[in-house]
Amino acid sequence: MSDILKVAIDAMGGDFGPEVIIPAALLVLKEKPNTELILVGQEDVLSEYFIQHNITRPANLLIQHASEVVAMDEAPSQALRKKKDSSLRVAINLVHEGRAQAAVSAGNTGALMATAKFVLKTLPGIDRPAIMTTLPTITGHTHMLDLGANVDCTAEHLFQFAVMGSITASAVDNIENPRVGLLNVGSEAMKGNAQVKEADRLLRDLNLNYIGYVEGDDIYNGSVDVVVCDGFVGNISLKTSEGVAKMISHYLKQEFKRNLLTKLAGLIAMPVLKAFKSRIDPRVYNGASLLGLQDIVIKSHGGADAFSFSNAIKIALLEVEKAIPQRIDKHLETLLEREETV
Repeated sequence: MSDILKVAIDAMGGDFGPEVIIPAALLVLKEKPNTELILVGQEDVLSEYFIQHNITRPANLLIQHASEVVAMDEAPSQALRKKKDSSLRVAINLVHEGRAQAAVSAGNTGALMATAKFVLKTLPGIDRPAIMTTLPTITGHTHMLDLGANVDCTAEHLFQFAVMGSITASAVDNIENPRVGLLNVGSEAMKGNAQVKEADRLLRDLNLNYIGYVEGDDIYNGSVDVVVCDGFVGNISLKTSEGVAKMISHYLKQEFKRNLLTKLAGLIAMPVLKAFKSRIDPRVYNGASLLGLQDIVIKSHGGADAFSFSNAIKIALLEVEKAIPQRIDKHLETLLEREETV
């Protein structure tokens, strides 16, 4: 592996495009100078940003022209067939061609998944890629997948997600045996649908630190390192959590602004509130991995700011350093060989 880590960035994706993505790239390069970032997008637009803001583009921040842009509400099939020179597609192509080791986009999730799967292909033994992200807990953080890529999953898919999640968590968190739990409506053996029950049986026969069923509240209590579920459940769980966090923030602001006394209390509590916000700040955890592909692709939240998007780039760099796809592939190969001998 080259000493210089190279990441292709869809510079036109997301709600804000270059206005957020270029500052994010500059933040990363300031912190990690031994990195090469490739901004993929309309060259005139990207070049104009540096002129308008009187910024000299660093030598390790390159521009790769792409004439088209995939809209956030565009059908994935349309983007895949008709936008072959989009910034999203070209960024992924750069990974496929070996000119970059990972791609990062804040663009259309469906189009990103469809394009990445078509261009990069899945690893042997993996039927479908899964979206995995990191969530804060009372003891640190946990990893959760799938978060929306696969609405309908078989037991075998959940089994594959558990393997990929365990390997990734072990690598990025330096945990020898991450605790893996299967999200269910209860911890009792008789609970759950047919797919979850069968996945539970498959996982109990596997050499993983599988702790059995976990419930929704276990996601945040620090009792599990990897939470496995289908994309339907995972996406709803994630969006519900985001909604609860916004509601709590809203009510706190309301209460502290109620009268002079509560305003004074708010001033006194400000250091505690800032510390609390920093611990659960979703921007720190921005960047979801598309696990199961032969190469690394990271999805950023579409509304990310520069700080948030810079964290998505850092996740891509970490996964390159840890060689996540290669680790998953090697582990799966060992599993398949073991099954053949049984």
